Amino acid sequence: MALKDLKTKKWFKLLTIFSSIYILILTAFVVWMVFFDTNSLRIHMELKNEIDKLEKQKKYLKEQIEQDKKVIEKLSDPEELEKFAREQYYLKKKNEEIYLIEYEDSLKTKNDNN
Repeated sequence: MALKDLKTKKWFKLLTIFSSIYILILTAFVVWMVFFDTNSLRIHMELKNEIDKLEKQKKYLKEQIEQDKKVIEKLSDPEELEKFAREQYYLKKKNEEIYLIEYEDSLKTKNDNN
């Protein structure tokens, strides 16, 4: 049987029609799933990016918690607490004066702003 003989058969024509319909339906299904469905590929990628961003934020916050725990542990000592209060908040004891010394190279001058 030659190819021309196959093309003239009725079942071969039906087979080509059905296969083209199946390809059309499959193409429509794939397009629907990729672009229009509620679980589309676009939405899936957006959610994946958001998950990655939240994982990075989670890692950063865990590192901050560890640093804060170290600071809290350090500040449980009264001497360290006093040192921290003096350096950060410029607190003082009664009848004590605080002098803030600023060096010339750390001050902003008019020439630096220009």
